This record gives sequence, structure tokens and C-alpha cells, in this order.
Amino acid sequence: MSNDPLTVRVAVSDLNGVMRGKRVPASYASKLGKGAIQLPLSVINVDVTGGDIEKSPLVFETGDADGVLMPTGRGPVPLPWLTEEQPLYPMELRCSKSEAFTADPRRALRKVLDRFSDKGWTVQAATELEFTLVDDTGEALDVVRNPLNGQPVRMPEILALGHMDAFDAFLSDLYAGAEAMSIPAQTITSESGIGQFEITLHHQDALRAADDTWLFKELIRGTARQHGMAATFMAKPFADDAGNGMHVHFSIWDDAGNNMLDERSEGGQARLDAAIAGTLEGMVGATLIFAPHANSYARLVPGAHAPTAVCWGHDNRTAALRIPRGGPETRRLEHRVAGGDTNPYLTIAAILGAALYGIEEGLTPPAAIDGNAYEQDCPQLAPDWATAITAFETCPVMASIFPPLLRDCLLRCKRQELALMDGIPTEAHWKTYLDTA
Repeated sequence: MSNDPLTVRVAVSDLNGVMRGKRVPASYASKLGKGAIQLPLSVINVDVTGGDIEKSPLVFETGDADGVLMPTGRGPVPLPWLTEEQPLYPMELRCSKSEAFTADPRRALRKVLDRFSDKGWTVQAATELEFTLVDDTGEALDVVRNPLNGQPVRMPEILALGHMDAFDAFLSDLYAGAEAMSIPAQTITSESGIGQFEITLHHQDALRAADDTWLFKELIRGTARQHGMAATFMAKPFADDAGNGMHVHFSIWDDAGNNMLDERSEGGQARLDAAIAGTLEGMVGATLIFAPHANSYARLVPGAHAPTAVCWGHDNRTAALRIPRGGPETRRLEHRVAGGDTNPYLTIAAILGAALYGIEEGLTPPAAIDGNAYEQDCPQLAPDWATAITAFETCPVMASIFPPLLRDCLLRCKRQELALMDGIPTEAHWKTYLDTA
């Protein structure tokens, strides 16, 4: 790569978490804070194929007006998988320099975090991302081939270091790429799916955690292509194999560095209980956020390691909400519902917003479960895409978190995608979702 890039990239997250933006001359970098680059507001609300949403209020109703891109403060971020240097500047989309665009998903998360700030609190968060390496060179999606011998990988290799050795070049490049992009990648493990891996990111400021997760998905995809493979975050790449999730851990802190969920502190037990209750209260309505695509619902099957019951437990991985082991001083919650195919900004906003809803309303949770959640009589997540769309539309918790324009745009998007995917055979859904979910 050259030392002086000829071009740079500017990008925002659309409602599906897909990067949308432009490649511009490197000289534009000095103008980014002035709102010099425009982008149609409607780009936030395209469907998963990149098509306009029919009757979108952002298209013909408003003349498909432009907004302006404003920097998030992150950048330039190198993109190590590209052959030519062209750093990325992550952006937010605004109506103008002085007017917010309320359908921008990153802004939605910022506004939730502002509500915590108003109480003198900050939120630390971390994600655990699962993805699957696959071979997409044929008409049907196939399992990945072992880089050492070229043979298809046929067995799950849970936590097998020897299996990871076969993919060492790819995994080492991931670590190097994460370091170059200032993404705090921690543990990589081989998971229960064929060709499936999980990477954890370090606890940090919740907005930064969402930014890093969004960027890291691009790094994983790009690095896999460098190594002659495809990486997908589809919730269920293969019908008879494990699905991909994105677990979210979070904790709440005051300005003095005290954990607000520490049961021993004044009001700590009540806050912890209320945060649990609020997270559960919003969970059915947020199913559309946690399972945004047709393929997502193939993962949400009882007994398949993806939580389907709206419940919580102590160190219980069958529960949707888990309190991990650890002392009260480091108390955090782990939300285990979201698929790997989700938009991290919307997902983290839905989780944190619901927890805050519970705290502000003083909600009380049901009793913690013991044992297998799949065998207990608990409320269930929305069982299918259409039901999830309705549940999101009617959920008061989601209405308290997301602004009306964002909710309207998301509902229009998902209804259009529902009709679109109904016309495509299930076995061909991967052609739509492989690189976009």
C-alpha cells in the first residue's frame, strides 16, 4: 500500500447494518467536519438488496432529499483487506449540519446513552460475535474447505486448537487487522458449527462497542475473501447446523466508578432487578431487532442453543438473559438473543433502552429460572417474522426507545423484505443474505 491514499471512504450504517456511502478523493478528508459530502436520506431506509422502499416518506414524498454526512470522530480507519490504501471515515447522516436525522441508527443509540448520561451514568458494553466460514463458489452454499488440505470440513470442532491451526493464517490476519483498526479483539474460539468461530471484543464505552462491532464485521468478511473463503453472519447458514449469535454484555457505572448494578450498593439490588425486568419486558417487541431477516427465525428454535424463552437466570446459558459469574463489583448482564445478522446499533439501543425503561418504571422481574429454559413454561419470543413486525409496531417499550421516523422506516423496510423473501425459495435465501446479514 502507498503512504498517501488517493481516495478515502465515507460510510453510514443503514437500518440493516449495511455500510452505505461513497469513495471520494483524499482531499475531501479535510472538509468532512463542514458537511461537505451529501448522501440521500433515503439510503438509511433501503431494503436488504439495496432497493428503495416503496412509498417511503424519504423518497418521492420529499423529493428524495439529500442529507449531509458528519464525522463520528472515528477515523481515518484503515481497511487492511484492500489492495490499495483507502481509509474509512465512519459518519452519521443528518438533515443538515444543525438538524439531526432521527432515522439514523447510530444516532438512536446515542440518544439512549444520553438518557443514561442525564442520570450521571455511563454504559460499558461488549459483544461476542459468531460467524461461519463457507464456500460460496457453487450454486448451493457449501461448507468451508480446510486450508491445509483443501478438503471440506465435515465435523464440528468445539474449542479444538488443532482445528484453529488449520485456519491460523486467516485468524492471525484478523488479529493484525483488528489492531490496525484499533478494535479490541480478545478471545477467538472454534464453535459448535462446522467452520464456525466466535470472537469477543473487550468491554468499553457502549457507543464505541457498537462502532467496533460494525467495523469488525467488515474486517472479518474482507479478510476471509483475502484467504479464498466467505465469512457470513447469517443467523442460520445451514439448516442442520448451529446458528450465529451476537451476545451483548453490559454494565452501568456512575461518574465515581461505582457499578450501579452492584447489589451491595445503595439501591443496587433494585436497579439490577428493574434492569432485568425492563430487558425482559421489551424482549418480545424487540424480536424484530434481534431477528431482522427471514433466515433469522431458523435459528430461534427451542433446544438449538439460541434462547427462545423470555426469562433470566444466574450463569444459565439457556436463558435469554444471563447474569454471568463474578463478584457484585463487576456485575453485568448478558443478553443472548440477537443473531449475528443484526444491526449492532439498533440491537444495543434496544437492550439498553429496555433496561433503562425498567429502571425508570421501577419494574420487578419474575423469579430467576433454574435448569433448562426450553423445558419451562415461559413467555416466548415472537415465533416468526410477520408476528415480530407486529410486535415491534405495538410495543410501548420500543416506542419509548426509537423515534417515530426510525420505527416507521424499519417497519416499511421489513414488510417489503417479507414480501420479497416470500418469493424466493428458502434454500436460495443465502444468495441475498450471505454478504449483507
